Amino acid sequence: MIPSFLTRFPRTVVALHATGRYGAAQLRAMRDAGTTLTAVIAPGRGGGAQDGIPLLDDLRDLDHMPEAAILYTPPDGVLDAVRAAAYRGIKLIIAAAEYVPVHDSLKAAHAAREAGAWLLGPNTLGLCLPGEGLLGAVSPEFCAPGDITLLCRSGTLTLLLSRLISESGLGLRAAIHLGGDPVIGRNPHEYLDGLAADSRTRAVLYAGELGGEREYALAEALPRLGKPLVALVVGRHAPPGRRMGHAGALAGAQRETAEAKLAALAAAGAIAARSPAEAVAALRSLTPP
Repeated sequence: MIPSFLTRFPRTVVALHATGRYGAAQLRAMRDAGTTLTAVIAPGRGGGAQDGIPLLDDLRDLDHMPEAAILYTPPDGVLDAVRAAAYRGIKLIIAAAEYVPVHDSLKAAHAAREAGAWLLGPNTLGLCLPGEGLLGAVSPEFCAPGDITLLCRSGTLTLLLSRLISESGLGLRAAIHLGGDPVIGRNPHEYLDGLAADSRTRAVLYAGELGGEREYALAEALPRLGKPLVALVVGRHAPPGRRMGHAGALAGAQRETAEAKLAALAAAGAIAARSPAEAVAALRSLTPP
């Protein structure tokens, strides 16, 4: 399955529960970046407006279903919000909240897949397609247009790498924060078929972290990409047995260490990088003279 936003940035977007200070600021930034917001779902406040955007009580009040939904729903409401959006045919769903209960995330991911929707997050800054639009909080000023697609597990690292790539003279086709929670809607390897078919992506930078098995699935799928992939896996210096970061990254076995994952990706054909600066240098070395 190819993510719909790689074919065409969503022309219509609805936001859920974005009336607080953070959500409202994000909506203003998205509109400034060219994103078309058709409504904000805010139960009990239907009939009003927020910065000129209609407020509705429920998704069922929409005249037409949008192509994407961004959820600023609190963690315990994410499952219901994902189900509501997916069952109404919205094909791209972005869940910003972190600390979503694990079983809720599992059910939300399943519901989105069953409905043919692409779920980004939970715990995601979203994505930026420079020159096309923004869904979330990936700062557009960090994202110069170009032909590198960034896939990243860490929000902070997404921002850092976007800025370093842009300042290096390269640019981004897309900057995508996959989500920092232990369970996310789509795993890194699932993006590869879409990126293989995307003529505007020349190379991919993947930034992962210690813990879990996602990088091994990515390594197995790497031959399908047909394009250079630079791999960075952070956490090489994490003390053994120490849980790191808000996502709870923890190497439970040698196989889950950053070093082991990076070695597996290199063996599969990725260009291994051991720091953000080295990753950007590797991308620059791919540029024709």
